[in-house]
Amino acid sequence: MAGPVRFRHSLEGWSEQRVHDALYQPLDANLGATLASPWFSPPPGYEARRLEMDNGDLALFSWSDDDAYWLGNTETPETLWRTDKCTFEEAPYPVTRWAQRELLAQLEEEDPWLAAYDHLAWFFLPVFFSKDGRESTRNFFREHAAGFPDASQEEGLEFYEELFSTGMLDDYRYTMASKLGTSAGVDLTRMQATMGEFNVARLLYDADHDFEPEVELGSGHALDFQVGDVLVEVTRPQPPRRRRVDSPVAAIKASGKAKTSDQIAVHGNAALFVDCTSFRDDHWRQIIGEKPAVGHEPVVVFRMRPDGRTEGYVRGNLPLDVARVLSQPAQ
Repeated sequence: MAGPVRFRHSLEGWSEQRVHDALYQPLDANLGATLASPWFSPPPGYEARRLEMDNGDLALFSWSDDDAYWLGNTETPETLWRTDKCTFEEAPYPVTRWAQRELLAQLEEEDPWLAAYDHLAWFFLPVFFSKDGRESTRNFFREHAAGFPDASQEEGLEFYEELFSTGMLDDYRYTMASKLGTSAGVDLTRMQATMGEFNVARLLYDADHDFEPEVELGSGHALDFQVGDVLVEVTRPQPPRRRRVDSPVAAIKASGKAKTSDQIAVHGNAALFVDCTSFRDDHWRQIIGEKPAVGHEPVVVFRMRPDGRTEGYVRGNLPLDVARVLSQPAQ
C-alpha cells in the first residue's frame, strides 16, 4: 500500500524531450496518458508539465537543467525509481507552492464540496491525492461527517476546518494526515480513531498546552502526544452496537482495559484520553451520568460536538489543565 503523496527529487538535468521519452511514453503505453501544460505558472527557473492518465491518476513534473521534482499518485517511471522522496515541507517552497496549487485546483474540479474548506483540504492534501487512499479519505468526509455519528457533512467539515485554521498541527502535517490512512477501503473504526487524536489535540490547544504528537520512546512504543513531561495516549471506543458489549459504560471500560494492557502497561504514568465522540446523546448521558472509572488514572473521558461543545470528566491526578474546558451537559 502506497503512503501519502510525496515528491521524488531527481538530481539529473532534464529537457522537454527527455520528459516525453522517459516519462510520458512509458505511462502512455501502460495506462494511457496525456502530456499537458500546467494550470499554474511553474516555479521560477523550472519548466513543468502535467501527466494525466486515462484511469484518473495524475502526475506533476517540474524540471530545470540541474534537477527535477516528480509528484504523482500513479506508477513511477523506472528512470525515477532510485530518487529520494521528500514531503511538501522538505521540498523548496516555490516547488511546493506550485504543486499544491495544481492539486487544490484539481480537487476543486473533482470534489468542490471538499475543496471549499481551504484549511482542511490543504492539511489532508497528501492523502486526498495518495495512490490508494484518495477515494476512501474523501468518502470519509463525504459520507461519514468526519466521524460524528449524527451530524451532517457540512457540520463535520466545518468543525475540522475551524480546527485546522488554528495552525496547531501544521508542523506535524504528514505525521497526522497520514494517520487517516491511504488504503482503498473505508475503515470507519480506524478513521474515527484517527479523528480522536485530532480531537485531543483540540482539547489540549483549548487548554493552552503545547504538545508534540507521535512521540517515539525508548521502550519502542510511540505514544500519541507529549505535553511537557506528560505522556498522553488516546483511545476512541465504539458504541455498543459495534462491540460485543451491552452498554456504553462497558464499552469505554473495555477500551480502557485494552490500552492498559498495551502502551500504558509500559508507561503507567501516562494520561489516558477516552474520546466518546462516536457515541450518540443517549449513550453519552449514561456515561456522563455515572462518570465510571476505566481501569487507569489519570483519565479524561470526553465527547465533542460539531458546534464546538466539549463535555467530559477527569478521574485521578491529571497534571494538565483540561478540566476547565470540559463542560457538563445541560439537564
